Amino acid sequence: MSEIEVEPVEELSPTVDAPEYVLYGGKGGVGKTTMAAATALASAREGTATLCVSTDPAHSLSDALGRDVPATPTRIDDEHPLYGAEIDPESVEEGPFGAGEGGALGGMGGLEGLFGGENPLQAGSMPGADEAAAFQLLLRYMDDDRFDRVVVDTAPTGHTLRLLELPDVMDSMVGKLLSLRERLSGMAGSLGGLFGGGVDEAEMEQGVESLRELSVRVERLRAVLTDPARTDFRVVLVPEAMSVSESKRLVSRLGEFGIPVGTVVVNRVMQPLADVADVDPSWFVAPDLEDCEFCKRRWEVQRGALADAQELFRGHAVKRVPLFAEEVRGETALRVVGACLD
Repeated sequence: MSEIEVEPVEELSPTVDAPEYVLYGGKGGVGKTTMAAATALASAREGTATLCVSTDPAHSLSDALGRDVPATPTRIDDEHPLYGAEIDPESVEEGPFGAGEGGALGGMGGLEGLFGGENPLQAGSMPGADEAAAFQLLLRYMDDDRFDRVVVDTAPTGHTLRLLELPDVMDSMVGKLLSLRERLSGMAGSLGGLFGGGVDEAEMEQGVESLRELSVRVERLRAVLTDPARTDFRVVLVPEAMSVSESKRLVSRLGEFGIPVGTVVVNRVMQPLADVADVDPSWFVAPDLEDCEFCKRRWEVQRGALADAQELFRGHAVKRVPLFAEEVRGETALRVVGACLD
């Protein structure tokens, strides 16, 4: 009874009611990668060309899917249109808004000239490189006609969301740079002394154009992220009081940026699978809430957290995913998780 890889699972066909972009956010270790993999797999099985992206340095997406996932978007399922990518956030080539070919803006070398040979928007220069990488990937794949849906397992949160304010900031920066260029245009060597890189007129212009292009792209992304018809932020938590409180703050923080959270996923709930999904209960080993004292105590703790979650996240779709006796890996287990998210 402990095995869930049984033949009847072939009958399980969870549906995905999701927009173009699905982002899973939450604290580390709550199961974001599992949820993203399950969502992407179910989406692809419906025939939707789906890219699942992970910026987790541990590369747990490969473990969850039970197959190798490369660093660049590649089709990883011969039968269904499922694509995957595990991005290394420390990679300069893939760095957020980097100046290399792999960067979101590609070839924007003017920023390096303006800031003394260093692009302040590259991954190595900003904290939270993994979240910033997720932000960059959305910019890059917005116009990629290979994918009808993009699922990201690390949603941009916290300080990274401040990048959404960049268009306003950059408008001011561009104005100041143009004013500075005019004031210093006749002063030989002044730019080199100020910026430490011998910036000339052409480099200054390239830098201004770089900022303008970045501003336009981020403005487009902001419009997408704040449109609930196109984007669904899904917050993942576990049924514990601290996790519920942290998730409430995250939802509030997202709201400050005008980004609606459509779904809240409570993972590792100690209740029978049949209570949260229409699947054969023989596929799941339920906690013994009758005779196991440990299980009963943990369930009491979880019930309190679940009640708080239902109240705090009123108006959101709250999904429950049970605690599995086995590690959730491979297509069979992910399809069961997908049924819980349906």
